[in-house]
Amino acid sequence: MPPNNSQYTQPTPPQQPAAPQPIPVPPAQFPQQQQGAVGSSQPTTLPTPKNPNSTQSTLQLSEIRDNMVIMVDGTFRAVIACKSINFDLMSEREREGVEFSYQNFLNSLNFPVQILIRSERVDIGPYITQLIDKRRSQDNMLLGVLMDDYIGFIDALAQEANIMDKSFYIVIPFFPQGDAANFVEQGKGFFGKLFGQSKNTVTRIDTATYQKAKDEVRRRVDVVQAGLFQIGVQSAQLDTKSLGELYYNFYNPDTAVRQPLVNFDDVTSIYTQKAAGPQPQTGGQQ
Repeated sequence: MPPNNSQYTQPTPPQQPAAPQPIPVPPAQFPQQQQGAVGSSQPTTLPTPKNPNSTQSTLQLSEIRDNMVIMVDGTFRAVIACKSINFDLMSEREREGVEFSYQNFLNSLNFPVQILIRSERVDIGPYITQLIDKRRSQDNMLLGVLMDDYIGFIDALAQEANIMDKSFYIVIPFFPQGDAANFVEQGKGFFGKLFGQSKNTVTRIDTATYQKAKDEVRRRVDVVQAGLFQIGVQSAQLDTKSLGELYYNFYNPDTAVRQPLVNFDDVTSIYTQKAAGPQPQTGGQQ
């Protein structure tokens, strides 16, 4: 018989299935246990951590008081609102006088300032409502027809285009450590100052530093207002309520048009909060 040249391989035993690995579960999904009063283990509810990505955690201001804004880094800001002047309608001599006064105003400052120009949309609804009320009390038929045409024109114009208004402000800062510290902060850049600070920053200012900052801010405001008066620009410092409205309008540009801030002194509603613990029993079961 011819030799058998076929090769035989030894059959391999079947492999045992690997043991299933446990699925890692974050420990936050299991409630922590604490020992109860009678020795039994009872679950407790953990406090919800603050969202570090919320808008409130990125705000650069800490408090608004005494017509000043206290920033999270312990510095102060005051804001002056200014009225515009019609520079184009001035004569050549008047323009030169304004430019010369503005140059002297800038040279007289020994501290930094920020000039802010803000464009905001104007809500024309209250103005239309006022016109409608006047139209109802109008007895002259001709004036009534003219007012109807004017109301329709304003309403159509408000729907087709956004009516904008410009506001002008001058921001006056004060650094308790000195104005030289401002250049160090500017070197960090915007995002460096925004994300480099702690999310749970607590601003602590002693009484002496606060009083010194208050007096210095008042002096700087007087200097700026005197310089603006020489130019012919009317100005006024924003009080605490006006500063709150300004920041509210900045951070809520769309909501501020529909829901403006109201005077909190006129609010008569009572704020109530549910007390902790079980609800007390006031009567028997019905």
